[in-house]
Amino acid sequence: MDTVVIIIFCVLLLIAYLFDLTSSNTKVPSVILLLILGWLVRQSTIFFGIQLPDFSFILPMLGMVGLILIVLEGSFELEYNKSKIGLISKSFFGAIISVLITAFVFAFLFMYFGQFSLKDSLTNAIPFCIISSAIAIPSVRNLAPWNKEFIIYESSISDIFGVLFFTFISLNTVFNFNSFLYFGYEIVVMTIIAFIASIGLSFLLSKINHPIKFAPIIILIILIYSISEIYHLPALIFILIFGLFIGHIDTLKRFKWIEVFKPDLLIKEVRRLEELVIEAAFLVRALFFILFGYLIETSEILNVDTIYLAVLIVFVIISFRAIQLLISKLEITPLLFIAPRGLITILLFITISPESQIFLVNKSLIIQVIVISALVMMFGLMFSKKKEKIIFPLPEK
Repeated sequence: MDTVVIIIFCVLLLIAYLFDLTSSNTKVPSVILLLILGWLVRQSTIFFGIQLPDFSFILPMLGMVGLILIVLEGSFELEYNKSKIGLISKSFFGAIISVLITAFVFAFLFMYFGQFSLKDSLTNAIPFCIISSAIAIPSVRNLAPWNKEFIIYESSISDIFGVLFFTFISLNTVFNFNSFLYFGYEIVVMTIIAFIASIGLSFLLSKINHPIKFAPIIILIILIYSISEIYHLPALIFILIFGLFIGHIDTLKRFKWIEVFKPDLLIKEVRRLEELVIEAAFLVRALFFILFGYLIETSEILNVDTIYLAVLIVFVIISFRAIQLLISKLEITPLLFIAPRGLITILLFITISPESQIFLVNKSLIIQVIVISALVMMFGLMFSKKKEKIIFPLPEK
């Protein structure tokens, strides 16, 4: 049985790799194909009477590791210089304002239909407000450089701020000046820890001469993240700062203290680490969505009771995104359609405590929103394929 499970996983990951290879040409988001693949495996096991172990307990762990790797991968791709200040500011404020406004819109929508508290409504609303960088970033590989960079910045910031916002809302029972002050204190503490840890990990990366050097670095990153999570610190800040720090070693060479890291040698090691993170993120992401698809019941996909709310949620997301792009003076296509929900939406949903869950938000609604938003992105990218060659941001007035 163990050999059969290994064979199944190997075949599934190879199929996932084919999906990833062809997605940029077919414009079909790999997340849809992976969910379908997982669902088909479940139906096949039922049909042939094959008994597989219960994998449900693995999903949260895969999600956490996937989140770390995906944010780290995105931070490697973030390039900062003076020429990108406009791009960064638009993506930064756009991502934050989008999460905040849509969260309150959905929360009031839940309160209207179900008479829930604002805290519980926000806790259940926030997962729908975060752009999935796990889906968005791989889907924009063939876009114009400006649009590609905008999506990388926006989705990465959306991930980080969305998780911070969710953590703040879910962990606090009272919202007053002291709660905001304490949360600000946690951010400052985490930022200090992140800088110290980033310097320490960079030093290790430059000094380790053993053939095995990247595995302990990645293990330490996950360890620091996990310990920070235990103390309810905004751990994603550490991942972002570490990725930005080692990803910009070449621009920091003008500072004398950076010489201790041997920057010329470290840059080569960082590139190798980046390649390893990209491949690891692919494996974890593929396994996560296949497993989630495997755990889906057919009745949850075809649940007509939630489809109307799912369509309404995606409509609100796209409508507000259009307003956001117009205010930011950005081209509507193809950016309007690139707002998929995915891994973080699922991960936050499964971490909502039972006492904070509301009946309107269930697995069916999560699946339908993810699939509909991915389909919107797919058809949007297909529609704007020819126009993409001439797309640039609108000139500033």
